[in-house]
Amino acid sequence: MYVFRGIPVQAKDTTALTIGNFDGVHLGHQAMLVRLKEAASQLGLVSCVMIFEPQPREFFTPDQAPTRLSSLREKLELLAELDVERVYVCHFDLNFASISAEDFITHILDRGLAVRWILVGDDFRFGALRSGDCAMLKASSVQHGFEVVEMPSYALGDLRVSSTAVRESLVKGDLELTRLLLGRPYSISGRVIGGDKLGKKIGYPTANIQLRHNRPPLSGIFVVKVYGADKVSPRAAVHGVASLGVRPTVHEDGKPVLEVHLFDFEKEIYGCHLRVDFLQKLRDEEKYPDLEALTRQIGHDVENAKTCFLRSPLLVNVNNIS
Repeated sequence: MYVFRGIPVQAKDTTALTIGNFDGVHLGHQAMLVRLKEAASQLGLVSCVMIFEPQPREFFTPDQAPTRLSSLREKLELLAELDVERVYVCHFDLNFASISAEDFITHILDRGLAVRWILVGDDFRFGALRSGDCAMLKASSVQHGFEVVEMPSYALGDLRVSSTAVRESLVKGDLELTRLLLGRPYSISGRVIGGDKLGKKIGYPTANIQLRHNRPPLSGIFVVKVYGADKVSPRAAVHGVASLGVRPTVHEDGKPVLEVHLFDFEKEIYGCHLRVDFLQKLRDEEKYPDLEALTRQIGHDVENAKTCFLRSPLLVNVNNIS
């Protein structure tokens, strides 16, 4: 997969395109990408995805924007796994937000990307003040030589699959529903960075995972699988227990931290890029009266997580189902 920053002035290849935030790359997004690749293959076009960084609501109303499900790197990794040929990452700033719907069609879709087939969701809007919609695209399609296909919402039973639904399931700690919506366990990836080494001092050393956003979509204590810790076999999973939260017993700054204690693992992994799959929530984060009480609870969490793996074969074997 090739990743481009911005849109070229003049396209060299004709393309099939879909546009969106693709936050979380859930089953609805995956269905769009399957349709995109099918059309690109049938028509001899290059399959392309356009995304925005930051996401538009993060630019316009950063304090009210929804919590991110995936960082840019995580999103690109997921798109690569789904065999998209190209991703265009558009820097969303005031200049980009000011592009009229007409200029978006002419300069970006037609000239910049030579779009011949475009797939959009049923709520798609584009251009300054969100003035463009699917009807406008269809009205312009003959002039600019592209076909417009509208993708209906994707549903599991009566539940519409959306990034909002994924966020809601994460807030509730319903990781099984989250897995169904995503087609895989929810994960956070990041580099192992130095911490205060408190875990090592109390007998439970942890890997401190760098968070790309200060508002993770879930919090608490979790049963996890970690990938990337074994340098010899990076695809091998290591079982563990993770704490994601503000650590109220030992800190008062309110900054979220993701710490993972890996079972039966003693290798040096500073600087490694790990992916943490969240499989089951054990409990909410709590504040304890002292370090001794916290240490006892961590011991219980470790034993409970190990018991989950022993009693739940499906938990051990859970993996991507997309």
